[in-house]
Amino acid sequence: MQPATAFAPPPDSAPDPAPQTRFAGLNIAVLLPCYNEAATIAAVVADFAAHLPEATIYVYDNNSSDASVTLARQAGATVRRETRQGKGFVVRRMFADIDADIYLLCDSDNTYDAAAAPRLVALLLEDGLDMVVGARQEVGENAYRPAHRFGNWLLTTLVKQMFGKGFDDMLSGYRIMSRRFIKSFPQISQGFEIETELTIHALHLEMPVRESVTDYRERPLGSTSKLRTIPDGIRILKTILVMLRQERPLYLFGLAFVLLVTASLLAGAPVIIEFLRSHTVPQLPSAVLATGLMILGFLSLCCGLILDTVTRGRNEAKRLRYLDLPGIHAVLQSPR
Repeated sequence: MQPATAFAPPPDSAPDPAPQTRFAGLNIAVLLPCYNEAATIAAVVADFAAHLPEATIYVYDNNSSDASVTLARQAGATVRRETRQGKGFVVRRMFADIDADIYLLCDSDNTYDAAAAPRLVALLLEDGLDMVVGARQEVGENAYRPAHRFGNWLLTTLVKQMFGKGFDDMLSGYRIMSRRFIKSFPQISQGFEIETELTIHALHLEMPVRESVTDYRERPLGSTSKLRTIPDGIRILKTILVMLRQERPLYLFGLAFVLLVTASLLAGAPVIIEFLRSHTVPQLPSAVLATGLMILGFLSLCCGLILDTVTRGRNEAKRLRYLDLPGIHAVLQSPR
């Protein structure tokens, strides 16, 4: 077999070359979570098979009650099952079960552009990245619901503020990832918050990542979204806070320290002023409140300092695990 260094990414304007010269020697897995997507799953599998024929396409069914499983098999996909309900559980099972050099994760609703897959994979390989996110560019007027657009902007902005940087489309379900990324990912999410966790994992370990604009179209007739705007938005927000507590505890508890100390000073200022004037403390409840808030503030700061030390040790272990796995360029250079 030819070594993986035979890879030669196609230019955007040229037709795709034969698979054996395009991504030679690479094991590529297309991962499609599926829950009641009978209206779209066959078309999605066929599109990825046409545009990325060298890949193995896996459909993981999540208790579908329609004909999704039958249609996926008929389209040529390898179909497996995850009984725990939720996209996070499905993705966790996929990452655990499948061993590949490159993983392409995409929703099964036929809203993402499968034709962009070779370009995204080529970008990952050319620049030695660990993740490429397909940033959604709306095609048509109804692809993006206003509430979803606002929620994506709000949550993406929060992640940028809390973790220092980020993506413009943090919640995109179209991602190309390296094996090093997948096998060092300590997943905890259960549902649609999986994209948030993937993003924060990449940002916190400062992995080489990139966004690339891809078309995003509205769902076909007969296909309905499983995303619940408000409940799932709240779950994503909770995930961000949990990840902030785990990955940047000093930031979170330091912010609590500032708020509590500020509230203590506001509550205690009249008490101090009155004491300096009359040498008495007539506002005893305010004095007790101010004292309690100040104590809580410093307890919060101490918790943040202790947890920050623990987190540094965890992050060193995660980083060592990440570095223990070969990057995509090392995979390309190794003989097969």
